[in-house]
Amino acid sequence: MSSSLASSPDLNISGHGRALLALGLPLVGSHLAQFAITLTDTVMIGWYDVQSLAALVLAGTLYFIIFLVGSGFAWAVTPMVASADSAGDDTSVRRVARMGMWLSLIYGVLFTLPMLTAEPILLALGQEPEVAAEAAVYLSIAGFALVPALLTMVLKSFLSGLERTQIVLWVTIGAAVLNAVINYALIFGNFGAPEMGIRGAAVASVASTLASAAGLALYAAVKTAKYDLFRNFHRPDWEAFWNVFRLGWPIGLTSFAEVGLFTVASLMMGWIGTLDLAAHGIALQITSVTFMVHLGLSNAATVRAGTAFGRGDEMHLRRGASAAMILSMSFVIVTVACFLLFPGPLISLYLDGEDPHRLQIIALGTVLLAMAALFQVFDSAQVIALGVLRGVQDTTVPMIMATVSYWLIGAPAAYILGFPLGLGGAGIWLGLVIGLAVAGALLNYRFWVHSSRLRSAKI
Repeated sequence: MSSSLASSPDLNISGHGRALLALGLPLVGSHLAQFAITLTDTVMIGWYDVQSLAALVLAGTLYFIIFLVGSGFAWAVTPMVASADSAGDDTSVRRVARMGMWLSLIYGVLFTLPMLTAEPILLALGQEPEVAAEAAVYLSIAGFALVPALLTMVLKSFLSGLERTQIVLWVTIGAAVLNAVINYALIFGNFGAPEMGIRGAAVASVASTLASAAGLALYAAVKTAKYDLFRNFHRPDWEAFWNVFRLGWPIGLTSFAEVGLFTVASLMMGWIGTLDLAAHGIALQITSVTFMVHLGLSNAATVRAGTAFGRGDEMHLRRGASAAMILSMSFVIVTVACFLLFPGPLISLYLDGEDPHRLQIIALGTVLLAMAALFQVFDSAQVIALGVLRGVQDTTVPMIMATVSYWLIGAPAAYILGFPLGLGGAGIWLGLVIGLAVAGALLNYRFWVHSSRLRSAKI
């Protein structure tokens, strides 16, 4: 599949919108499928044992943070591959993707080791000994999924940069199904398998991740053979290595800064009370699902911007960015309407009908979803801006802008509004809105000024 700008020299904003949807909808689906994997793990372990669920949440948080930072190198591959491919430079496509895998291997090996012996780390962070011990058991198995998970990310980025997003969707769906089946077998001891509890969930994670990596590698080797992706894989290419590193590490830290902001918000909600934290968790789950749409469009915008950047085509870069923002804001209108008109039914999906605290949680969650309606506007603006900035290979200044917005503005605002000013959970979420609004404004300013000075990409 290709929506090359070379074959569409007069593509208008509407045309860019159609191309973005064709490229982005499979990515949206793949993000939702990935989200389903996490949800399946949580639900099945929750059915099995409450302490195991707490251990899974703890272990999953540590694993996700380590994985997220390392994924920056994979995210860097997308715009670099798109730019090189649009310039007809097959050699650079291979060099970039191969060194992305090198960096992921190095990072993955370094950070697998502490996960295999995580109990002292978790105890040092003040976790309950029983929960820390069970979380460490999970990580001692699931830690072996880190390297294949990072390699899978690089392969997804490589294929996305070539606008082959359908295979990314189908492989992720396949992994979600495989993960669910193995979970059901090994957690509970079904189909004649041993009952392994949280260990079974860890084995399922490793197996589904290995299957994803193998499936994408096979597809890349067969269907994109002209790039010779794995030819001379053992040979270092230091120029490409450092190019990917320079573009990738700020992406990883930007993602870490944003996730860290929401982690701090969760801690603050816990200070208020258990019911407030429960309402926060539900509202965050709902907004996470809708965010997958904006993230998929952002990924597609990265590819389209990378293609325009590789051709030195400022007009199509701007048109593509405008189309991405229009599509994202159109979806925002739908979600804002749902959050404001149907908060009760949305929150009820996560609650037992017999829960004695059900009405209280719905009332608290309704206020948070009202904040989330405003939250959606600015969150979509900042993630689309980040996507197009990555497309033009501008990541260091955006990292600084995002970190300042999240940590020097958003987090303090959440605390001040939530506690000294007494607004509680609504104040904490309003602080998140403020941080995201500042990030969206700064990142959009950065893109529109930066893109006006566009020059041809040199990889």
